[in-house]
Amino acid sequence: MTIRVLIADDEPLIRAGIRTVLEAADDLTVVAEVADGRGAVERASAPGVDVVLVDIRMPELDGLGVVEELRRRNPAVPVVVLTSFGAEPNVLRAVHNRAAGFLLKNCSPAELTAAVRAAHAGEAYLSPSAARIVLEHVMPDDSDRRRAARERLANLTPRERNVADLVAEGLSNATIGERLRTSETTVKTYVSRVLTKLDCTNRVQVALLVQQAT
Repeated sequence: MTIRVLIADDEPLIRAGIRTVLEAADDLTVVAEVADGRGAVERASAPGVDVVLVDIRMPELDGLGVVEELRRRNPAVPVVVLTSFGAEPNVLRAVHNRAAGFLLKNCSPAELTAAVRAAHAGEAYLSPSAARIVLEHVMPDDSDRRRAARERLANLTPRERNVADLVAEGLSNATIGERLRTSETTVKTYVSRVLTKLDCTNRVQVALLVQQAT
């Protein structure tokens, strides 16, 4: 099965680089490129797109706006947000609107392809480096926030906490299963319990909570 990707970035050179990386993989193909957020929403609302990669800073409509619009118009299509610096004051809007993940533009090709595959599988991806930067800029570290995060995580069993930590590393259910020597189905059950106990709506929020508690 080939995963069809839409790239949304206003810099042609960036789009070309992302296309080169994605199309080097046998299971990924770029079906369209757009240079603004409004164009991303329109193209992703039409058939033929499985995953959207969108720059957080875009003309017409920024990447966060794309996440919000697509959640209303076509929530079945996951959106992975790309950022150069991660120092975006409103980046948690994307988390609350169920973005499929966050990546820094200087991530490795392996991270980029892993994020697309995870998003397509319904497994939101957050690179550890992106999580740290997000926390530094939009959730400043202080003892009260750290204490609150640790208290929430304390509600997990040791195995659930292990799963939460691996989710925070950006690993897929299949990879977590390999690490824990258990089935992918069992991992999905644990992830569901973690989401419920932590009152999180997606894996990205779990990853941010774990990073905040560190």
